[in-house]
Amino acid sequence: MFRIAVLASGRGSNLHVLIEASRNSELSAQIVGVFSDKPGCGAVALARAAGIATVALLPRNFPSRVAYDEALFSEIAAVQPDLIVCAGYMRILSENVVRRFQDRMINLHPSLLPKHPGLDTHSRVLAAGESEHGASVHRVIPALDAGPVLAQAHVPVLAGDTPESLAKRVQAREHPLLLRCVQALAAGQTFASPMRLNDTDQLEPAA
Repeated sequence: MFRIAVLASGRGSNLHVLIEASRNSELSAQIVGVFSDKPGCGAVALARAAGIATVALLPRNFPSRVAYDEALFSEIAAVQPDLIVCAGYMRILSENVVRRFQDRMINLHPSLLPKHPGLDTHSRVLAAGESEHGASVHRVIPALDAGPVLAQAHVPVLAGDTPESLAKRVQAREHPLLLRCVQALAAGQTFASPMRLNDTDQLEPAA
């Protein structure tokens, strides 16, 4: 079966979607490990409750970012994943591990890339006065949030939106976006061109 490793640092809401889809056979894949830089985060607790192997290493216990990434990704390599999903993993990865795994690593980012790479995307969208926001799933390359986009989900920016209200609306679209992309990759889809999540939560060619 297609094997997935997940990197996460937060509550684990996207991980939860993948776990449930795997359990109910909506996703033909096995989550073989969850890996984190925060041992006490919700994603680690969620994985342990689901009986999924977890590895959580504290960055402060390593002399450098490179040393930390080498240790964590040695653990990831040991579970032999076909796909590594960065779902709310909040550390920038060192170039050496990215180059080693980039052909099988994707990231979920809360903006319509190439707009707004990095952090605080919801605030930046509002400050720019934009009418549309969303989320992207892209392949990970050494440059931050710059890899080829696989698919995006779009949401309107509404009058009176705050960063919090906008983030909540984007997150509701992140979940089906990530799931559909992982389903497609597990089925062997290559994403020759970017896709878009439509109103029925299916992927279709971007306009």
